[in-house]
Amino acid sequence: MNFELSTILVLSIVSFATLLRSTFGFADAMFAMPLLAIIIGLKTAAPLMAIVAMTISTSILIKNWRDVQIKSAWRLFISSLAGIPLGLWFLKGNYDVPMKLFLAAVIICFSTYSLIKPRLTAIKSENPAYIFGFFAGVLGGAYNTNGPPVVIYGSMRKWSPLAFRATLQGYFFMAGIFICLGHGFAGLWTHTVLSYYLFSLPLVFVFTFIGGWLNRSIPQGKFDRIIHSLLIAIGVFLLLQTVQGMILA
Repeated sequence: MNFELSTILVLSIVSFATLLRSTFGFADAMFAMPLLAIIIGLKTAAPLMAIVAMTISTSILIKNWRDVQIKSAWRLFISSLAGIPLGLWFLKGNYDVPMKLFLAAVIICFSTYSLIKPRLTAIKSENPAYIFGFFAGVLGGAYNTNGPPVVIYGSMRKWSPLAFRATLQGYFFMAGIFICLGHGFAGLWTHTVLSYYLFSLPLVFVFTFIGGWLNRSIPQGKFDRIIHSLLIAIGVFLLLQTVQGMILA
């Protein structure tokens, strides 16, 4: 794949991922990571989406920081710090195949969960945030997909939609700083990563603005079901592509 075509594909994926994140507060990495992993590889995709996610979170928090549930966000963040090094260890090692299989499984399971929407027992204590945060840190360090555990925790806390979106950004912002630093110290901030980020930056700002408008304008339930159906299709595609590669190897 030539550089021009790969750049167009990367910018398109990052743009739509930004739209998802700014509209719903999550799902950007879950959409982008499997596709980017195929086009530019996990070791480029993970640090790229981490920097993009930090940019989106910062933009959203500037306006909505008052709605963040500080106590929960802080607990999620602290426990994520313990999980990030383990995730980075997976990313730096020769674990591309198991990582892709696990990522596909996470996407399929989480999106199926989101479509079924089971009635979960409400969590009234903030202490379980430590458990959800640890697993979020592992997924964040390895695949930059720390969203699923945090989203499930937020759903079980029964936050309002506004608090849900804002608190996710508060957590993502704090955890994202250490994920980005971890990628940097691990030598993953390459010229290619920074070039893709600079090319995508204007689009990130544009689609963050559009996503904020959509968040206030479109019935979330209908769009949400379409997105998660798409995510399941992507997860299945990544799973089949990885298994095919194993068979042919």
